[in-house]
Amino acid sequence: MSKQDQDKSYFVAFCIEQYKVAKGMSGTDVAQLFFEKGVASYLADNFEVLHTQSRQWLIEEIDEILERRAKE
Repeated sequence: MSKQDQDKSYFVAFCIEQYKVAKGMSGTDVAQLFFEKGVASYLADNFEVLHTQSRQWLIEEIDEILERRAKE
């Protein structure tokens, strides 16, 4: 695994953990949600921009993504 792929994986894991705490969910439930709704892919694909944002901003961004995808 390349360094960049490893960084992306750590970032997705970080987002799962932060979202879990913020929403009072289990890590398993958040991971399942992120992979089913494409959030994990979105986070990895946009890593360069997203990893510089604050924890709170990321949680709000994830909420927006989930809301948009729920309407699709």
